[in-house]
Amino acid sequence: MSFTQKYADWFRRLLPSPFSIAVLLTLLTFLLAILVSDKSVPTLLIDWQTGLWKNDLLAFAFQMMLMLVLGHTLALSSFFDRSISFLIEPIKTTAQAAALVTFATILVAFVNWGLGLIFGAIIARKLGESFSKKEIPLNYPLIGAAGYVGLMVWHGGLSGSALAKVAEQGHLRSISMNASLPDAIYYSDTVFSLMNMVAFGLLIVIVPFVFYRLGKSTQSTIPNLTITPPPEGVKQELKGAERIDHLMILSKGIGLILIGLSFYIGLSYSGASLGFITPNFINFTMLAFCLLLHQNFHSFLKAVDQAIRGSSGILIQFPLYFGILALMQSGGLIELISNWFINISTPSTLPIFTFFSAGLVNIFVPSGGGQWAIQGPIILEAATKLNVPLNKMILALAYGDQLTNMLQPFWALPLLSITGLKAKDILPYTLILLLIGFVIFISCLIIF
Repeated sequence: MSFTQKYADWFRRLLPSPFSIAVLLTLLTFLLAILVSDKSVPTLLIDWQTGLWKNDLLAFAFQMMLMLVLGHTLALSSFFDRSISFLIEPIKTTAQAAALVTFATILVAFVNWGLGLIFGAIIARKLGESFSKKEIPLNYPLIGAAGYVGLMVWHGGLSGSALAKVAEQGHLRSISMNASLPDAIYYSDTVFSLMNMVAFGLLIVIVPFVFYRLGKSTQSTIPNLTITPPPEGVKQELKGAERIDHLMILSKGIGLILIGLSFYIGLSYSGASLGFITPNFINFTMLAFCLLLHQNFHSFLKAVDQAIRGSSGILIQFPLYFGILALMQSGGLIELISNWFINISTPSTLPIFTFFSAGLVNIFVPSGGGQWAIQGPIILEAATKLNVPLNKMILALAYGDQLTNMLQPFWALPLLSITGLKAKDILPYTLILLLIGFVIFISCLIIF
């Protein structure tokens, strides 16, 4: 049995479903809270139950769901279908295909993680079908791994859960209860900071180059794929108000108006640099582009129905993470863990420890938003006491979280379903991605 097969089997044997992990983490946190807190069990239970339904955190869950659903919906638009077909038409070799898929997926995932996840899967599948039809050899598992690289970039991008939430007024204080924290940390200090732009620039140059070389040196065979037929429009007689859902001019007209409004909001904003970019602004802009790039409301809603299935994990798991946060706050665990980090860290090593701990936590909590809810208050408290820049600490968490997606196959499931590949097929190449990302992220955290 190969190493990658053993690795895939190990994950299946030792890690239950993400929901089961969330339940087990809740039980573990509850037991720890009982041990370290002087509060009674009924009090802790009431605090946990209250935390499940905290309004601002439930709004956070809904925002993250929309980011995934709208990004996925946009990837299913006819515009992206035509764009992908145009991009892959001149591609003739595995090396060219690997470079194209990694470059394009990194770029798209930086804009929206849901869009990048599905875009990478679709372009990998279409390349496989194209090479199969033309009977050209292709290292299809390498291309599948290339389509997954966006999950190593997303949390440092525009839709990164932690980065988007800290840009909202009052969010930092609401999850940490620390009055000394700023009202918000804007995208100019996180997404578009010098450190993050250098990391992104290195990724978008080095990863395509390495995968281009892998495409030249690895074995290729003609993919045996069934060509996905183009969707056929179902002819039906439209009556009365049904015609509204199929009016192209209506959906595209409203989409243009909303895009114009997004630009107006950005250009007329007079507050802190890029302070207008919040989860609500991102989702509003994504909705506008969905309406513009889909043929009509009917096409848009049909894509939403398909995309919303992927958000079920956020819907059902996030309240459990919020309950864990409430237990940690009520039982004094946040202060205890923060003090432990402070005792073993210096201002220069705290971001490094945060990076490693975030990578470890992501294996068990494969959700950037859920991880921020649990780990965010701890790193904010530790950073405040050691006077480490908050933006650097938040990015350290984001880097660690996104990096181990190359180990944790949970978010690869949509890609595997679309491409027809198995986890063991892409793991040898995602491990290479992990090594590249590790060197880049650690170097940036040390240098900056």
